[in-house]
Amino acid sequence: MTEALAPTPSPKQRKPDWIRVKAPTSAGFAETKKLMRRLNLATVCEEAACPNIGECWTKKHATVMILGDTCTRACAFCNVKTGMPRPVDPLEPEHVAVAAAELGLEHIVVTSVDRDDLPDGGAGQFVKVIQALRRNTPSTTIEILTPDFRNKADAAVEAIIEAGPDVYNHNLETVPRLYPTIRPGARYYASLRLLEGVKRHDPRIFTKSGVMVGLGEERLEVHQVMDDMRSADIDFLTMGQYLQPTPRHAKVAEFVTPQTFNAYAAIARAKGFLLVAASPLTRSSYHAGDDFQKMRAAREARLAKA
Repeated sequence: MTEALAPTPSPKQRKPDWIRVKAPTSAGFAETKKLMRRLNLATVCEEAACPNIGECWTKKHATVMILGDTCTRACAFCNVKTGMPRPVDPLEPEHVAVAAAELGLEHIVVTSVDRDDLPDGGAGQFVKVIQALRRNTPSTTIEILTPDFRNKADAAVEAIIEAGPDVYNHNLETVPRLYPTIRPGARYYASLRLLEGVKRHDPRIFTKSGVMVGLGEERLEVHQVMDDMRSADIDFLTMGQYLQPTPRHAKVAEFVTPQTFNAYAAIARAKGFLLVAASPLTRSSYHAGDDFQKMRAAREARLAKA
């Protein structure tokens, strides 16, 4: 979610067989959608046109997007609408907690739009959501996926860490060379420092970051991003195929094969991540609950060896 869309629309490309998914039709999908509308909650599943929405919502797993549905930036890869957001909803934290309870979530992922219009970038709302979840569903583990809190990251991260999420996720999205066109409102090294700061404030919190491939990056550039992540002590790497949401967005440069994803995953594991999820359909919150259990077990195994 940053500034500047591709200037000239291009036709959407035909997707290869390995990333085609069925349209959602299940009863569970309909129930999840009805609950989100009743509680006036936005979801990144819908706003970002996630290809896994049918599978996840059928299982009643939804990623809540707080601070409204309108972003103050306009990344060339992101389908979330851009503009002047509405005022922050004071009932949103309690509504998120109600949704977690009614869906029976053991693990919840909470993300947000960028809110550069707010003095704290929206960090205070993340804090209130975490507190509401701890009060109402204390057994639910909490994963947050935050923006970069441009020019306010230190104070924002400190406040959120104090609230005590279990996983702190912030996506680097792509390689540094592509930031000016793909993520122009953000800075690669600022995002790295944010994640490094999480570990500095509380080493017990798991950190997580994701990248998209298929935007024109070179393989060695991806390897360098992995090294940068490990230098920042990031625990969990997710990698997925970039898919062009509309003809106005950045074009897919390449559909990366499942075999290439497997090769990336093997290299990432060798570099020391606790967990790696890499496949064409991998997204930040896809199978997040199962992955949290695996990551926690991996840390315990590593500590036992040490």
